[in-house]
Amino acid sequence: MMNKLIDKMIIFVFCLALYLTTVENVLLIAPILVAVIFGAALSFFEEGPLTVALFVGYLVICFIEPVYLLFVPLIGYDILISRYKWLWTLALLPGATGFTELSGITVVLIPIFMLVAYFLKKRTLSLETLRKNYNALRDATRETALQLEKKNKILMEQQDYELNLATLTERNRIARDIHDNVGHMLSRSILQTGALLAISSEAQTREGLVQIKETLSEAMDSIRDSIHDLHDESLDLQVELQTLIKNFDFCPIKLDYDVESHLEKELKYCFITVVKEALSNIIRHSNATEVAVLVREHPALFQLVIKDNGTRQENTDGAGMGLRSIKDRVAILSGNVNITDDSGFRIFISIPKKK
Repeated sequence: MMNKLIDKMIIFVFCLALYLTTVENVLLIAPILVAVIFGAALSFFEEGPLTVALFVGYLVICFIEPVYLLFVPLIGYDILISRYKWLWTLALLPGATGFTELSGITVVLIPIFMLVAYFLKKRTLSLETLRKNYNALRDATRETALQLEKKNKILMEQQDYELNLATLTERNRIARDIHDNVGHMLSRSILQTGALLAISSEAQTREGLVQIKETLSEAMDSIRDSIHDLHDESLDLQVELQTLIKNFDFCPIKLDYDVESHLEKELKYCFITVVKEALSNIIRHSNATEVAVLVREHPALFQLVIKDNGTRQENTDGAGMGLRSIKDRVAILSGNVNITDDSGFRIFISIPKKK
């Protein structure tokens, strides 16, 4: 738009200079004002039906006053290189009758100014096309970059998840191997030591066997604690919930998991047990056709929501053993449980984060 305005300003200056050097009464500003008004109106309507009416109207004025022909290049700028470019031929009609009243140099300069207007308009349209193509290419490139960034983020998250899953699986394997091999050998050694202690009659030998048994028992306790720690660290809440959902074939179930922080093992076991109990209750007491499980982290708490669209055959006041067990487990972690049966059965649990 700015380039078109500059073009019209250039053409207007040319036409105004021709006007001031052609007319005898330079104080007659009516043609200038009319040309400015028509030129502004043509720019405003931009190739609409009113464009034709304005251009034809100006040519009619040129029939009456040939001096208005001096501003035809300005008025015709918006007609050039448009769907109405054939209207330029109509300018020959007032020109045929009006040129006789204009000087020879004026008759030559008006077509020249028309050519100047044509090339200025063509240059401006080319610049606009280049700008549009550039903007389209820039937007497409930016969109592609955003999509690539999003895909890379998804790939990185998936890679981190798979790496974490592989790590947890390996920890489980190590814990299982220690339990199956080392743990069993230590248990056998403790039993053998106890048997020797039972049949030994020498005080010095019995004292040595007692010390060996105590050492083996301490080693057994240490290994047992290490195995439990490995198992607790390798317990991934999202993976466990996905396994529960995969094995739940009563009805379709959807999991929405949004947790970034590291969860304490007590919280993991609590959520897993609650989901197990809730799914078991759905199978035994509900006619639900869909279930939704939501696990979400908030700045001050963790949230677990289990909702189905069925109706239950028992009261929802928490009197049942399953619901009482859920409340007891959540209470141990200083959490809250809210159970509703509006438009389906819903268990809402919130557990505050440890400070």
